[in-house]
Amino acid sequence: MSAKRKGTKRIWRDPDGAPESTDEILDRAEVAVGGKTIRPTRGALTRGPGRPKSAAPKKSVHLRLSPDVLDYFRATGPGWQTRIDEALRKAAKLGARK
Repeated sequence: MSAKRKGTKRIWRDPDGAPESTDEILDRAEVAVGGKTIRPTRGALTRGPGRPKSAAPKKSVHLRLSPDVLDYFRATGPGWQTRIDEALRKAAKLGARK
């Protein structure tokens, strides 16, 4: 029989440690009363716009590869899918991706 699990300890968080609400945050925040949205969110509350959109985004496909080919590329470390893409572009004589 398995041993009893000990209860998860809750981590105490200081409520004063939260960032201060600025006028900008409050202007963009959603306003809701009783579960009914009075005013929807106006924009994201993140700091920046994020990564720019690619002019030619890659597409996700299901591709069956030989185990030895897959093992070879995975053994080269992180970025192995990009290296497969580069090898296929070279074989198709498409040149480097922009």
